[in-house]
This record gives sequence, structure tokens and C-alpha cells, in this order.
Amino acid sequence: MDRTERFYKIDQLLSERRVVPFTVLEETLGVSRATIKRDLEYLRNRLHAPIVWDRELRGYCFEAAPQSGNAQYELPGLWFNASEIHALLTMQHLLAGIDSGGLLAPHIEPLKIRLRALLDTEEGASDEIQKRIKVIGMASRPPGLEHFAVVGSALLRRKRLLMSYFTRGRGQMTEREVSPQRLVHYRENWYLDAWCHLRNELRSFAVDAIQRVELVDVPAKNIGQKTLDAVLGAGYGIFSGRKVSWARLRFTAERARWVSMERWHPRQKGRFLEDGSYVLDIPYSDMRELTSDILRYGTDVVVEAPEELRQVVRSKLEGALQSYR
Repeated sequence: MDRTERFYKIDQLLSERRVVPFTVLEETLGVSRATIKRDLEYLRNRLHAPIVWDRELRGYCFEAAPQSGNAQYELPGLWFNASEIHALLTMQHLLAGIDSGGLLAPHIEPLKIRLRALLDTEEGASDEIQKRIKVIGMASRPPGLEHFAVVGSALLRRKRLLMSYFTRGRGQMTEREVSPQRLVHYRENWYLDAWCHLRNELRSFAVDAIQRVELVDVPAKNIGQKTLDAVLGAGYGIFSGRKVSWARLRFTAERARWVSMERWHPRQKGRFLEDGSYVLDIPYSDMRELTSDILRYGTDVVVEAPEELRQVVRSKLEGALQSYR
């Protein structure tokens, strides 16, 4: 039984019994007294487990449940599943990118310390984990931290924002008043989902494209979570829209080995054909991002439907070929 398993057993015994004598720990864990004492010390000092020795009952027990706002007792990192470990490492990666001298620094530092404790294991501290696990960010665009702070403040205080926003697709600057709904971290970049009072509809705004922003002391318009998901989450990627179309993509047998294991959209549908190729059906409300992802696969994918998307991808490929000629 390794130390991670012993921690689990100790936690289980203390949770199930009023008091656990030392002899019971020895019998259950099958290790020396010195090892058990080191385990208990680690649980108390590093993981904030409220373990105490009860002199009257002659055994160990949990003193009390931790109070709100105090350090929380958590299990070691090795008990997390793959998705939870990825989430913790991603959080650590995001927090590391925040300016240590910024407005959020006093609030972020305790989170960093807590994450380090959660990721700590017997095999090495969190510093060692960071050496062995690398999170690579691609195509990230650092947002202006002063804008990010104002956006976050308005979001939590439920106030409106007045901002100058640069729309890259059209190369235009517009003045907009928006009601923030939520912040989204997507493909290494930050987006603000908000109700746009200029367009009178829900929109997603790239935080790094905000050129100027100020908080307006007017209550934000609140949009229900179901509506947000229906409008901004129904289609493919970051682009919004209520009208949803379905794309049918056929990947070669070679590429199918990877694509069949990927999640492009929560509502996607996929199936293998007899020749080993893979058909993927994906909903989308705006074809721009989907077109870019399709083009990444070159000759390994064919758009079978709808015809409009097929022609757009074909036109892009022909244009690329002309550039090489």
C-alpha cells in the first residue's frame, strides 16, 4: 500500500468512526508507527486535515468540519481523475499569467498557494510536477489587464459597460454599451458574453479587442442561463446564433483514428463507414470558425453537406492553390 492509498484509508477510518485507536491504524495500514505518524503529520500540516488526538477516548478523530473561509481539507492530487488534473493545471497556468503587480494579485496569490498544495504528492512537490507536465498555449492573445479588471468588476457587480470595440473581421471600431453575462476562456483566449444594446442581441466579444472600457452605473440586463446556452452555445465554436445548421464531414480512414476520439461539439454525432472513414455531424450557426478547422485537415476531410459550406471550403482551397501558382 503506497502513501496515497494510506491517506485514503486514514480519511475513510476517521470519517466512519468516532475515534480511531493507533492500533487500528497499524492493523489496517500495515506499516510502522513512525510511518503512520509521518502520514498524520502530512495530512494535518500540508492538507489541513483537522485530525486531533482525543486523550479521553485514546484515539484519533476529526476535530470539526472546516469553517467557511478557512483552509479547506482536500485529498492529494493523485486522487483526481484526468479531467480534474487537467483543470487544476490549466487553472495554475492561467493564474501564472496574471501580472503579479496587478489589482487581482492579492486575491490570486492565495489561490496559487492552494493549488500548489492540491497538486503536491509523495513523488514530488508541485514544482516538480510543473517540470514534468507542460501546458502549451497556442495562438493566445494576452488581454489588456486593465480592461480585464474592469470587465470582471462589472460582471460581478452586475453593471453595464461602455466600450470601444474593434471588430477584426470588418476592421471597424464601434462604441457599444453592453450588459456582461459571463467570461469564457476558449482556445487560449478570453471572451465576454454580453447583451449588446447597440445590436439588441447577445454577442461574444474578444476581451483583447476592447480598446477602451468604462463601468456604467446602470444595472445590467440579465439573461437566463438557458437562453445564453441556446444562443451562444448551440452552434460551433465561439460564434453565436439561434439558427443552427448541420455540417457533415467525412474524414479519411487514417485521420479517423484521431478525429473519432475528439469532441468538436457536445451535440456531435459520429460513425465509422465500412471503408474505415469516419463521418462527423456537427451543428453550427456561423461557418467561419468551422471552415478554418476544416481547412486544417486538407485532403483528409471532405464536406458532404450542406452545399453552401461545401462551396465555401472549396473556394478557399482553390484560392490557396492559386496563391501557390
